[in-house]
Amino acid sequence: MSMNIDLGDPQPKQLEVAMAKALHVGFGGARGGGKSWFIRFNAKGMAATYPGIRQLIIRKTYPELRENHIRILVPETLGYAKYKDKDKELTFNNGSVVRFMYCDNDNDADRLQGAEFDIIYFDEATQLTEYQLQTLTACLRGVNDFPKHIYYTCNPGGVGHSYIKRIFIDKNYKDEEDPNDYEFIQSLVDDNQKLLEADPKYRKRLEALPYKQRKAWLDGDWDIFEGQFFEEFVDDPEHYAKDDQRWTHVIEPFNIPSHWNIYRSYDWGYAKPFSCGWWAIDEEGVMYRILELYGCTGEADEGVKWTPDKQFEEISKIEREHPLLKGRQITDGVADPACWNKETGISVMDTAAKYGIYFSKGDNKRLAGWMQMHYRFQFDENGYPRMYIFNTCKNFIRTIPLLMYSESPSKIEDLDTTQEDHIADETRYMCMTRPIEPLKPIEQETILDDPLNQFRKRS
Repeated sequence: MSMNIDLGDPQPKQLEVAMAKALHVGFGGARGGGKSWFIRFNAKGMAATYPGIRQLIIRKTYPELRENHIRILVPETLGYAKYKDKDKELTFNNGSVVRFMYCDNDNDADRLQGAEFDIIYFDEATQLTEYQLQTLTACLRGVNDFPKHIYYTCNPGGVGHSYIKRIFIDKNYKDEEDPNDYEFIQSLVDDNQKLLEADPKYRKRLEALPYKQRKAWLDGDWDIFEGQFFEEFVDDPEHYAKDDQRWTHVIEPFNIPSHWNIYRSYDWGYAKPFSCGWWAIDEEGVMYRILELYGCTGEADEGVKWTPDKQFEEISKIEREHPLLKGRQITDGVADPACWNKETGISVMDTAAKYGIYFSKGDNKRLAGWMQMHYRFQFDENGYPRMYIFNTCKNFIRTIPLLMYSESPSKIEDLDTTQEDHIADETRYMCMTRPIEPLKPIEQETILDDPLNQFRKRS
């Protein structure tokens, strides 16, 4: 039977993605760009063009997979393909196969090991973790001449936000990653004229969204997204300079005045990263994160597996030799109370003491600690916060903006603890050592009648 499947009428951006040559192709970045439509269009076209090709379409949950792809593709390919719900496979008359898979957790990703596909589609890729994305990517293989591609349709936000942003938006590649293998094609709602013709008010609805959602879903802004825990955190290089430091939390390093006190904060980790931060406190109680030691391999949330001895040996060396700390007295330290646990016979703090490193037990009230961080991130009417971060503290700057709220109904005010939250933890311990009040909203004086302009002159 002929495979003259109706592919529909693709938009220019969708055709651009279909013609992309890169191994990894990102597509989207905002709502309404026609991402799911492209997956169905391309899957049908590749199945018809390359008899025997194997393709895989993945979403986080089965209901999403069914509603966005299976219930649409099955009738669209009627007469050319048969769907087996047990196997979640659409098999075409020419031997081509499109398989559907949901991936709600790491076990779902692991169960596909050993399978082979020529093309993989991650629909709403940011809803999957980096581990899930990389594990399933390994299924792209096969001894044949079929084209090999991995497509990632995506919007800002979600647990995979940082990974997708790194490889497609920031283009920050690791040594083993070839930049030529990656291509990102942005598609905003204005690139999908068919949608706007069918639903003329769709753009207006996006424009009416709250600021965060509007920036992400309409403008495709990857620096702010719905669900972001510390949405107020600002890293603006234009205000780094010491004579400015307004409307930014990240600033350039400077020499710490000798009369400022220095503190350290610490969160234990082994298979997960450990984190040690050093803070200077000025006369007004403003905190400056001046230095950090973060035990990460370079892979997100993967620890270097240093023993406590190794960690505190390095911390001691830094305090003796680093220009910002050399010759300075560390006023105090604060750490996770779990570090005093003696279940193994010697606690982490016992080891720290061997190197002359001492801590007080941190106040581990999570919500109170997060609020203290929120308060310190607040800007006053002149644009000054009560916590600054030296721009050399790269891991603070990397991890804090990516933290998201928990999806658990019982923890809606807490952050998602499955994320890389170690720097956030030791920062909240530090903030809880000197709690502050939130800034009061700035109230403008209401002037009802001022014919002589007296109030305005006085102000």
